[in-house]
Amino acid sequence: MPLFEVETTSHIMIACAGDEAAARAFAQTNYPSEEIIRVSQRPRDAWVISKTMLGIKSDVDPCSTARECLANAAGDKLHAVRLYMQKTGADLEQSRKVVESNMSLGW
Repeated sequence: MPLFEVETTSHIMIACAGDEAAARAFAQTNYPSEEIIRVSQRPRDAWVISKTMLGIKSDVDPCSTARECLANAAGDKLHAVRLYMQKTGADLEQSRKVVESNMSLGW
C-alpha cells in the first residue's frame, strides 16, 4: 500500500492509504477541524527523516541522550530540555525538537 504525505494547517502526517481520497479521509477523520493543504504520494514505500534537516549535528546519539534526560527529569519536558541543552550544548529549539520527538517513546 502506498504512503501519502498529508499536510494540514498544523500537521504533516504520513498515511498508508489505497489512494489520495483515502489519505484525505484519514486526515479528516483524525484532524477534522484542520484544512488539508497538500496531499502527495511518496515515491517509495519508506519515509526518511534527515537528522541534518532537523538540525541534529552531534557526535552524541541525540535519541538516547534525550531519553536519558527525560528519565532523569521524570518525564518533565521542560526540565528534560534544560538537561539536554546542558549535556549537549544544543540551542533551545534543537533541544526541544529532539526531546519532543523522543517523548512518544514511553514518556
